[in-house]
Amino acid sequence: MSTLLILNDAPYGIERVYNGLRLAGSLARKGVAVRLFLMGDSALAAKAGQKVPQGFYNVQNMVSAVARHGGEVAVCGTCLDARGIGDGELMEGVHRGTMDELTIWVVEAEKVLNF
Repeated sequence: MSTLLILNDAPYGIERVYNGLRLAGSLARKGVAVRLFLMGDSALAAKAGQKVPQGFYNVQNMVSAVARHGGEVAVCGTCLDARGIGDGELMEGVHRGTMDELTIWVVEAEKVLNF
């Protein structure tokens, strides 16, 4: 079974990305083939070097956990460019994605979830 999660919102301040990452991590830990595509403001979730207040969730760690458990993680390249984020600023385990890649992922997925 394969599941694609598409995240769109800002990684902090709104809990949709947080909840999408919680689900993606849980699925990946259960052995489900997970693909995660970050677009819009959620592209910021893949930026390396995030520092959050103690006791606050860190989406960089959550994205990293998905990748560590075999999930594929891509970030919309157009969205990265619009936010001034270069490829060298992306965290390990994440790659610059394209709309063509997302299209293939949607076609191949058994389930597509949008947060």
